[in-house]
Amino acid sequence: MNSKIVVAHRGASGYLPEHTMEAKAMAYAMNPDFIEQDLVLSKDDVPVVIHDIYLDDVTDVAVKFPSRKREDDRYYVIDFTFEELQSLHVSERFDPKTGEQFYPSRFPKGKGSFKLHSLQQEIELIQGLNKSTGKSIGIYPEIKNPEFHLKNGKDIAQITIEVLSEYGYTTKKDNCIFQCFDAKELERVRKELKSDLFLVQLIEFPEETKQLDHFATYADGIGPWYKQVIDKKVNGKWQFTSLVEDAHK
Repeated sequence: MNSKIVVAHRGASGYLPEHTMEAKAMAYAMNPDFIEQDLVLSKDDVPVVIHDIYLDDVTDVAVKFPSRKREDDRYYVIDFTFEELQSLHVSERFDPKTGEQFYPSRFPKGKGSFKLHSLQQEIELIQGLNKSTGKSIGIYPEIKNPEFHLKNGKDIAQITIEVLSEYGYTTKKDNCIFQCFDAKELERVRKELKSDLFLVQLIEFPEETKQLDHFATYADGIGPWYKQVIDKKVNGKWQFTSLVEDAHK
């Protein structure tokens, strides 16, 4: 199989603040196959579309709620209700200590009027656009740090699966690819929560590329770091590792 799919990572994140509705609408207009959603739960169990369990590197939480940080000086999505989260202003990613924008050539930090939103709101945007344009662009949700959520008394996998089901995403045919870095949790999604979605095991560390046999017992694919796929240049040409071939086997 040689067909490739294009995934809008965090939306059109090179052009607008990542994971905002505006970044998703622009991504949609660029015709990808899928648009990605990173998910973290709010205090009142709403799956919020944001890249990390922290708020202080993409919002003005430190200005609006200065007293709500934890002992490590970080502000956590899970400590705020969805209503509180929606009062925050989202901007281009920055260093919370210095305030410096990570990618200076991207959308200017602090400009515009961007907000956080829920998985439900984003699905409604994408499904609504599918209806009004006649396209069929899929969703690509990723649950972030399920172990942290469980330690804080929340089951992000189950809550997310329920929301996806409500919107018609239940099987491999439903234009939804579900991903996670936590192998134990992704296996649980398949075996304990009995999800029939297309599951992708994200892999970060070199030793994980040796666990393909196990991943294949519950996942439909892997999401490796690009350096696990591309090896080195020989005579100006990139050489590839055996990972793709191994995964196909």
